[in-house]
Formats: sequence, C-alpha cells, structure tokens
Amino acid sequence: MVNRPYPPTIEYNTYQVDTRLTEGVIARRFWSYLIDLFVIALWVVLISIGIFFLGIITLGLGWGLFFALPLTALIFIVYNAVTIGGPNQATVGMRIMGLRVIDPATGRGVSMLAAAVHALFFYVAISTFLLWLCDVLVGFLRNDGRFIRDLLTGMMIIRVD
Repeated sequence: MVNRPYPPTIEYNTYQVDTRLTEGVIARRFWSYLIDLFVIALWVVLISIGIFFLGIITLGLGWGLFFALPLTALIFIVYNAVTIGGPNQATVGMRIMGLRVIDPATGRGVSMLAAAVHALFFYVAISTFLLWLCDVLVGFLRNDGRFIRDLLTGMMIIRVD
C-alpha cells in the first residue's frame, strides 16, 4: 500500500473577481431583461407573420401551426443558451447594458447547458412570485449581487464598461 492522504487533496486556483465589477449589476440586469423581452417578442411576431402567410399559401392548413405558438416559450431558453453560452457571454440586452456572464471560479464564459439551466431556473422562479422574490432578495443581500439561480448554476454577472 502506498501512504497517501485519503481522499486526495486537490488545489484549485480560484479566479478573484473585483467587487467593483459587480456594482450596479442588479439594476442593469432589470433593464437588460426588458430589452431581451422586446427582442424575443419581435421573434414571436415574426414567427406569427410567417405562420399567417404560410396559412394563406396552404389555403388555411398552415394556420394550424398557431396552436403550436405557445411552444415559442422555448425560444427564451434557447435564446439564453445560445447568447450567454456563446462567444459574447451575454444576451443582446446584457450587451447593450454593458454586462457579461462569467464563471466566478475561472473567469471564463459558461457553457450553453449552464446558460439554459439558468434561464429555466429564472422562468420557474418568476412563475411563482414568492420564489422570485426570494431569488431577488438574495441578490440584494449579497455583496456580489448574485441571485439564487446564479449560485445554483455557478454564474456571475459583471460589468464590462
């Protein structure tokens, strides 16, 4: 037998985030969310127009796709996964408001899966007012402004300007 400590110790180099980068993030997140709502609403309107014209071309058969329009709620999750998990590390609203999403342990971007789960947590929390209130309250009480969903998915929102 080899004399080794059990369990093995692992040394992680942690990335230190300057607290000045998280000042004012909560207000910017609110405005960026409103901008993102507008962007996604624009997509839903474009899809609706496309379904309308498809219905005209197919003599009314394409209008049956309007019943699938509630599935466009998945656009929110895909939108967040692609934009936050992508090279810009931010949604359109976040980029306009000067925000970026990082992994606080490494300082690098987050994966698309983590971004999708983060969006799913947000929409579950916002569907119940009490859960959303607790989520936001934690953000106001923490120095770094991280909400519960940020802590669960290992994300941090920072300013880039």
